[in-house]
Amino acid sequence: MRPDTPADHIAEAERLLRTAAQYPDDREPLFLRAAAHLELAGERPRAAALYDDLLAEDPADPHLIKALKAANLWEYGHEAEARAIIDGLRAAGPLEAAPWQIAAETLESHDELESALDYFTTALTLILAPGEEVPYATHALLIGRHRVRRLMGVEHDVWDELADTLHTSTVPLDELHDPKRLWSLGSSDPGELQAEITRLRAELGTYRTALSRPFPVAVLHWTAGELDELLTAYPALREEYPSHPEHLNRLEASLRDLHAAGTPNLGIVTGTIPSYEAFAASEATSPSDPNLLPQYATTLAARGRAVPWPPARSAACWCGSGRAYRDCHGVA
Repeated sequence: MRPDTPADHIAEAERLLRTAAQYPDDREPLFLRAAAHLELAGERPRAAALYDDLLAEDPADPHLIKALKAANLWEYGHEAEARAIIDGLRAAGPLEAAPWQIAAETLESHDELESALDYFTTALTLILAPGEEVPYATHALLIGRHRVRRLMGVEHDVWDELADTLHTSTVPLDELHDPKRLWSLGSSDPGELQAEITRLRAELGTYRTALSRPFPVAVLHWTAGELDELLTAYPALREEYPSHPEHLNRLEASLRDLHAAGTPNLGIVTGTIPSYEAFAASEATSPSDPNLLPQYATTLAARGRAVPWPPARSAACWCGSGRAYRDCHGVA
């Protein structure tokens, strides 16, 4: 059953924390989900403590955690600290969409519209290259920017028009983001009220679609060191992985083929030997069995470990090379 009361959210947070103790490799995503439930339960100081715990451990996504921490702090009276964190995020300039979106929406929710617009625009300038396909994670930046600009009463620009093309609801973005909608809520005109109900249903449908997206179709990635260790321990897998460069090339080619075939919500999960061996033991299967590899990838994705593909061309490549995706595996 979906948590509905503060007590339900606290119980779910406690369950997630117990799960994190059992699966330390999944600690970060499980802690983030637990913190979200604590926020919904009104236990914001406890949520802040979880964010602090993660930040003390060299997390995989520190910018995301800092953005979530700032949003949470502002909601229970720590505005100055929240602003300092948000300013730090802007200076750091992460190439992932989520931290920017959270920071911008935090500013927007506190009526800092000009600052919110600045964050949305700065993020898109950093992340999107002209003419490239817009990654799914970046859609929310474009739509959020459209919403803020509509509230500010400014004319459409190129990015607003792009947001319009990405929006799939039957009700246009201009109508969903119309500031005058609030006036209709106090109207006694049945026609206006019915129009608002229609808009709200369309907006709810969009949110439900986003929330109900299935787990990513995930492909399994091994770092060079982990792959060497894997093949040393289980040489039967050498047919699957002739070499690390070939592994990376095959992975990218598979993703491109799936994308060309119209497969939505693609992702990459990175395996580790202890996690893989534990999964094999739980399945009562030898780690040498190649049929176990896609099952392992799906399990990691279900635990929230998948990184969306394709990344923005300017973002760091998924393979860990340290180069931008366009310079590593992306098409120039």
